[in-house]
Amino acid sequence: MSAPARSPRPSRPRSRRPRWGLRLATGGACLVLAVSGIGHLLVRELDSGIHRVDAFGGLDNRPKNTGGGVNFLVVGTDGREKITPREKALYRLGGAPCRCTDTIMLMHLSGDHRRVSAVSLPRDSYARIPAYTDATGKRHPSHPRKLNAAYAEGGPSLTVRTVEHLTGVHIDHYLEVDFTSFMKTVDVLGGVKICTARPLKDDHTGLDLPAGTHVLNGGQALQYVRSRHVDGTSDLGRIQRQQRFMAAVVHQTTAGGILLNPVRFNRVAGALLGSVRADHGFSAEDMVALGRAMSGVTPESSEFASVPVVLPGVPVKGVGSTLRWNQAKAERLFTTLREDRPLVTHRPKRVRATPVDVDPARIRVHVLNGTNTTGLARRADRALHATGFATTGSPADAATPDVRHTVIAYDPVWDRSVRSLAAALPGARLKPVVGQGEVMQITIGADYKGVRPVRVEVPKTDTAGFGTVTGDEVVCPEGGATRSL
Repeated sequence: MSAPARSPRPSRPRSRRPRWGLRLATGGACLVLAVSGIGHLLVRELDSGIHRVDAFGGLDNRPKNTGGGVNFLVVGTDGREKITPREKALYRLGGAPCRCTDTIMLMHLSGDHRRVSAVSLPRDSYARIPAYTDATGKRHPSHPRKLNAAYAEGGPSLTVRTVEHLTGVHIDHYLEVDFTSFMKTVDVLGGVKICTARPLKDDHTGLDLPAGTHVLNGGQALQYVRSRHVDGTSDLGRIQRQQRFMAAVVHQTTAGGILLNPVRFNRVAGALLGSVRADHGFSAEDMVALGRAMSGVTPESSEFASVPVVLPGVPVKGVGSTLRWNQAKAERLFTTLREDRPLVTHRPKRVRATPVDVDPARIRVHVLNGTNTTGLARRADRALHATGFATTGSPADAATPDVRHTVIAYDPVWDRSVRSLAAALPGARLKPVVGQGEVMQITIGADYKGVRPVRVEVPKTDTAGFGTVTGDEVVCPEGGATRSL
C-alpha cells in the first residue's frame, strides 16, 4: 500500500504563450444554449442575433452519420474587442486578439436525447490539413500542421473538413464563441459554483483561489478555465478543471430554475447573441428542438473526455512541437461517438462527495472510541472504510470515555493527507504528533456526527482508456460554506 502523500511537487516551467482561453468557455456556452428550453417568443430574436458563417460550403468526401445523434463542432476564439480596459487589466486579457482557435471540441447529443458527450481535441494535435483552394483561387496541397492551423488558414470550413478527416465523425453543426460571450454568460447565470481541495494560483492569468467552494463571476471563471501554471499537471490539470466547470454549468442550468424563468433565460440567451457564430443550417427551429431534447440532461448523463495522446510532444520541422494521438484509443473513442454509444458504459449511482487532495486509499487510519457509546469506534471504522480510507479494521477504546471533541492525531509530515481525513470528519480537531508515523489516529468524541463522503479531486477515469469522467464525479457536493471572491 502506498504511503500518504507528502508535500506537492514543484510545478513545471511555464511555456511562453499559453493560448487556451476557451477550451471550456466554448463548451460551457454551448451547453448553456443547449440545455435552456427556448421559448417560441424568443426564437426570432435569437435567430436574428446569431452571426452566420459558411462552415460546410464546398465540402466533399464527408463521413456519414449512421449511428444517430447530433454532432457539434464547437470552437473558441480569443476575441476580446468588447471587453473593457478594466476587465483586460483585472483578468490579464491584454494583447491583440488573433481570431485563432483556443478550443476545438466535439459535442455529441445522443439519439435518445438522454446523454451529451464532450470530447476536447488539443489544439496542438498533429494533423494533415486536407488539400483546399483559398479565397484567391490558389490551390494548397495536403500538408502537416497543428490542428488549430486549419482555422487560421481556411476558417470554419477548413476546420470542419480537417476534424472530419481526423476523426471520421460527421459534423452536423458548427458553433463559435469568444471571451466576451463566455464572461457575460457566466455573469447572467449568477456565477458558477466551483470547489477545489487545494489553493489554485497562476501568476500568468491572475487566478488566486483558496481551497474551498466558490462562486466565480465571468472574469474569474475565465481565469479558472485558462490557467495552466497551477501545478505540475499542466494541460492535464487544466482539462480536469474545465470538465468540472462544464459539469457545474450543466448542473446550474438544469437545477437552478433557469428553464422555468423566462426573464432569466432571456438574459442568458441575450448574453450569447453578440459573439456566437453558427452555420447557416442551425436554424431557430433547431435551437428549440435542441433545447427540448437536452432539457433532461444532468451531470450524471453528461460525460467529458479528451483525445488520448502520446507524451511527450513530437517536434515537426516547420510546425513545432505537436501532440500525437494514441491512434488505437482515439479510433475506439471516435467509433463510440459514431455509433452513438456512451463513453462510460457502467454508471453506478454516486453519492455527492467532498473533493479532497489526497486519495483516501493512501491514508492509514486507526479509530478509538472516546465515548460511552458501545460500538461507536467500529461503526466509524466501517464508515471511513466505505468512503475509501485504509482503516486498520481493529478499532479500540480510548484511555478515557469522556472525550468531548473528536481529535485526529497525525505526524506533521503527512499534512496534506490529514486534510483529506479532516474533510470526512467535519469539526474534528487536528493534533500534530512528531514521529507518530504514517498511521493517523482518530479519537471519537461526543461531538461525532458521522462520516462525510469524500472523493479524490482528480477522479478515477473510465476503464475504456478515454480518460472520461461523468459530470456527477466532478461537481461540488451539496451543502458546505460557499464564498464569492
